Amino acid sequence: MDSPAALADLPQLERQTLSGTAYAALSDLLASGRLAPGDRLSLRRSAAAFGVSVMPVREAVSRLVAEGVLEVSPARAIRVPIMSAGAFRALAETRIAVEGIAAARSAERRTETELDAIRRAEAAFRAEAESPHTDLSKAVQRNRDLHFAIYGACGLAPLREIIGRLWLKAGPVINLDLRGCPERLRQGFALRRHAEALAAIAARDGPAAAAAIAADIREAADFILSRGGLRDVHGEE
Repeated sequence: MDSPAALADLPQLERQTLSGTAYAALSDLLASGRLAPGDRLSLRRSAAAFGVSVMPVREAVSRLVAEGVLEVSPARAIRVPIMSAGAFRALAETRIAVEGIAAARSAERRTETELDAIRRAEAAFRAEAESPHTDLSKAVQRNRDLHFAIYGACGLAPLREIIGRLWLKAGPVINLDLRGCPERLRQGFALRRHAEALAAIAARDGPAAAAAIAADIREAADFILSRGGLRDVHGEE
C-alpha cells in the first residue's frame, strides 16, 4: 500500500482537536458563570478569541445546542437559554442527588493530595468572597473550582462527567444571580457550607459531606427562586 492511500484513511486529527478545544473552552465559560442566561455568542468573535477558524467553533456550538446548553433563537442568534423556575428547581434537585453522591464518595476515598487541593480551593473562594473588593465573576469561578476539586476525588469519571454537564446549565444562572444580588455572597451562606463540606471530607464523613453540599445547593437555589427572576412556565411540574 502506498503512503497516500494509507494517509487517506486517517481521521482529521487537527480539526477534531480544535473542535474539542473550542468545546472545552465554551463549556468552561458556561460552567464558571462567565456567561449568563440570554447572553449571545458570536461565532466569529469566539473564534478570534480562541485563535482558530470559525469551523471548529461552529462544531463545538452545534454540540452544545444538541445538549440543550445553548440555543438558536428564531433570529438565528446563538444564546444561553433563559431557564424557567420549574426547570431550575428540577436542576437543583438533580444536582443535590448527584453531587451529594460524589461528595460522600470523595470524603470516604480522598487522598491527602486531593484533600490539600480541596483546602486550597476553599481558601481561594473564601479569600475572594471576603475581599473588600470582591470580583463577583472570579467568586463564581472559585465556587466552581471548589466544587470540582471535591468531586474530582470521588474516583468515578462517569459521575464527574454527569456533574460537568449539570454545571453547564447551572453556571449561567448562578452568575446572573450574583450579578444582580451580590449580597448573597456577603451573607456567608456558601462560606459556611463550604467549610462544613471541607471538615466532613477531612474527617472522612461521607453523610456529612453530602449534607453540606446539599444544603449549599438548596440554599442558593431557594435564594435565587425567592427573588422572582425565574418565571414558571404553564404546565411545568
